[in-house]
Amino acid sequence: MGQIEINAICKAYRNRRKQRRKHDDPKIAYRESIPVLDNINLQIKNGEMVCILGQSGCGKSTLLRIIAGFEPASSGEVIIDGRRVHKPDSDHIFVFQHNGLLPWMTVSENVGLGLRNLKNPLDKRERMAEYIEIVELEGFEHHYPHELSGGMRRRAELARALAVNPNLLIMDEPFSGLDFLTHMKMREEVVNMHKFVGKTTLVVTHDIDDALVMGDRIVVLDGRPAQVRLNHRLDFPHPRDFRQHHELNQLRNEIFLMQGVSYAV
Repeated sequence: MGQIEINAICKAYRNRRKQRRKHDDPKIAYRESIPVLDNINLQIKNGEMVCILGQSGCGKSTLLRIIAGFEPASSGEVIIDGRRVHKPDSDHIFVFQHNGLLPWMTVSENVGLGLRNLKNPLDKRERMAEYIEIVELEGFEHHYPHELSGGMRRRAELARALAVNPNLLIMDEPFSGLDFLTHMKMREEVVNMHKFVGKTTLVVTHDIDDALVMGDRIVVLDGRPAQVRLNHRLDFPHPRDFRQHHELNQLRNEIFLMQGVSYAV
């Protein structure tokens, strides 16, 4: 499972500078709160990979945290598999933007972190080995995070997330901090893993090409507060090449224009 309904989500943060000081311009209106998200409505199907795109600071990560149950919405609701989200759930795994591996644990120990409830040690070892193989980290089971490259650490995080067999995988800027070639390889690996495991996956990114290459659907947030500007199904086969798919390249140019860029590189 992993079907998501996002219904009329709004989010506003308290304005810490709400009290006017003596030297402030009296013509400026001071609001009690600062709106971030405005009436976000989305329906996400089971097994779908949806890429949420938008400029930095537009509220993408805030929306992910609300979906994952890490913070409440100001109004509206998130329903996953028929249940309203109130708090984090072990069936909904969040891969954070920055390295989340525990530095005092090996790759194998990190991957097995969420499997502590498995009573049979053999089942646990087999599950760990299966997902280490899926992310192609065989031979590095006993290495510590500082002994791995950035891409390998990211793969270990994905293995840890997938090993608990979640209904929903949520990834916040999964390629942040990676060099260009590692970024491209990891992007391809995430697409391949999604096809293999078939989990509902939400990916937040500010990279238009990442969203178009990876997603079954792309959602563009824009404005302050952010609203859904585009919700588009991507019916293009993998691997995707902008040079071969005129419609995909045209959509890419349209999204660049939405983001205030008059031409695509």
